[in-house]
Amino acid sequence: MSDASAATGTEQQRPADWGRGAYEIFLETEGIPIHTGVAVGDLRTAEVGPWARLDAKGAYLRLFGAEDTDNGYLIEIAPGKSSAPEQHLFEEYFFVLTGRGTCEVWNEGEAPRTFEWQEGSLFSVPLNTLHRLHNGSGSLPTRLLAVTTMPIMMNLIHNTEFIFGTPYLFRDRYDGRKEYFDGAGTLYTGRVWETNFVADIRRFQLRDWHERGAGSKNIRFEFANNTMVSHVSEFPVGTYKKGHRHGPGYHVVMLNGTGYSLMWPDGAKEMTEVQWKVGSLFVPPGLWWHQHFVTGNEPARYLAIRWGGNKWKLAAYLDNQGVDKDVSQGGNQIEYEDQDPKIHRLYLERCAASGVPVKMDAFKVRV
Repeated sequence: MSDASAATGTEQQRPADWGRGAYEIFLETEGIPIHTGVAVGDLRTAEVGPWARLDAKGAYLRLFGAEDTDNGYLIEIAPGKSSAPEQHLFEEYFFVLTGRGTCEVWNEGEAPRTFEWQEGSLFSVPLNTLHRLHNGSGSLPTRLLAVTTMPIMMNLIHNTEFIFGTPYLFRDRYDGRKEYFDGAGTLYTGRVWETNFVADIRRFQLRDWHERGAGSKNIRFEFANNTMVSHVSEFPVGTYKKGHRHGPGYHVVMLNGTGYSLMWPDGAKEMTEVQWKVGSLFVPPGLWWHQHFVTGNEPARYLAIRWGGNKWKLAAYLDNQGVDKDVSQGGNQIEYEDQDPKIHRLYLERCAASGVPVKMDAFKVRV
C-alpha cells in the first residue's frame, strides 16, 4: 500500500494512554499516595502507604513546581528492617528526616560499601548502583526524602525494564573505593563543596553570600558526579532574602526557623503564599519570582535539591544563573529598592504580630 492510499483509510481511535507520560503511568502502578499542589506542610508526618516494590512505606511528591523534570518521594522503613535492593538509571539524593541507619551501595559482582547516616544527613546514591537502606533502630521507624531525575528519564526512555534493569557500570560515577562515603570533600571557589556525604547539613558551616541580601549565607554541594546538585542557605532573624527566579524542580526543605515564602509569575496581580516550618517542602514553579521571609525567633535555614550545578552544565531553563544579579543587568534577582512596597509592608505586619524585631533598616527597601 502506498503512503497516499494509507492516508485515505479509515481513522482509528487513539489508544487510551496516548498523550500521557511514562512517568505518570508508572506512578499509578506503584500503589502509594501521591502528594500534589505547591507544598507539603511537614514531610515528617505526611501520609505514606505500603510500598511493595521497595518493601517499605512511601509516597510520591509530584509538586506543581517540579514540572515533571524531577520529583520527590518519601520512604519510611520499619524498626530493624531494610528496604529492598534496587538500581536505576536516574540520579537520586537522600535527606534523612528522622531516625538513623546505614546504606549499602555496590556494583554487581563487587563487595558492598556501607556507611552510617542520621537525622540531617545528605547523600547521593551513584547512578545505577545497587543500594538499600537499613533502619538502625529496633523501636522507631526512620523516614527519608529522596529527590530524583526519575520523571525526565522515564518520559524520555519510556521503558521501565531498561530504567531499573540495565547492568551498565558507570565507573565515572562510582568506582567502589572504600572512602567514597567518608564525608571528605574539596572546597572550590563560589562556595562549592564537592563530596558524596554530609553527616548533618543542619550544622554544616556556610559561607557569606552578600549578593542575596540581609546577611545571607550559603554552601553549594556537588555529589556523586551528578547533574543534579543541592545547596543550603540561611538568613537571620528579622530579615528576608531578595526576590529571584530560576528553572523548575528546586525542592526546598526547611531545616530551621518559621516563616513564609511568596511566589508569583511575571505580570501576576496575586501572589501564592506558602507558610513553612521545620520539615516543610515547597517547589517554586519554573521562572516564577519567589522570596523567603523569616518571622520566628531563630534563623531560617533550608536545603534545596535542584537542577543547575557548577560542574555539569544543563539547559538554561534548568540552570540557576543570575539569581544574585540584578534583573536590570540581565540577571534574575529583584533588588530591595525595586521590589513592590507591599512586600515589605506585609513583612512588617507579620513580624509585629509575632513580636520579632525587623532588621532591614540597613537595606534600601522600598516602603
